[in-house]
Amino acid sequence: MSEVPAADAPRIRVALVDDQALFRAGIRMLVSSQPDLEFVGEAGSGATGVTMAAAVHPDVILMDIRMPVMDGIDATVAIIAAAESAGTKPPRIIVLTTFELDESASRAIRSGASGFLLKDADPEFLLAAIRTVNAGSAVIAASATRELLAHFRTPAPVPAPVPERPQEPEAFRALTGRERDIFALAALGLSNAEIAAGEFLSEATVKTHISRILSKLSLRDRVQLVVYAFQHRLTE
Repeated sequence: MSEVPAADAPRIRVALVDDQALFRAGIRMLVSSQPDLEFVGEAGSGATGVTMAAAVHPDVILMDIRMPVMDGIDATVAIIAAAESAGTKPPRIIVLTTFELDESASRAIRSGASGFLLKDADPEFLLAAIRTVNAGSAVIAASATRELLAHFRTPAPVPAPVPERPQEPEAFRALTGRERDIFALAALGLSNAEIAAGEFLSEATVKTHISRILSKLSLRDRVQLVVYAFQHRLTE
């Protein structure tokens, strides 16, 4: 996870969408207690969350998945679409769930969220996750990667033959050999430090490669990289 930024760095603007008033109050106090974070808004439903996000332009949104009227998944889609339509940078969205790696969390990631956390996560971990996501990385533990991938499996009917391997996407074919190697390791959930150690590279070099890979494949973060790898069977 990311360290606390230097005192002269701009504060990270954080917002929260959750239908439980007590939970919102607790998160508001926690975020406001940090010198590098600024709590800029909250909403009690997905619909009001979309309006709030458009009004205050947060850097990071903590989004509850299960809410009445408009849930966190639909709100995530709407917030990202509205920002892109307006030509502004979409906020990073961390979905909050009470069930680890449930189908709703997987759907939220498909919809553009940058990761997920359990609602009972340790406060320090939550704060570190906000900083990590704002820095451009995704909140996903390497140990959970394989479980996450299982949510994206679509088993073929038993009588149907299993294709050996689908054709690689055109964008993927544009990656260099080194980028393909690093892509494969990142898709397995390895951190930059682990990739650097295994490939005898500096972490800065690995970070540069990851950024180029994400750019070439039009992916937002490492979570989407993992999903992309599995959907196109690029880790087999």
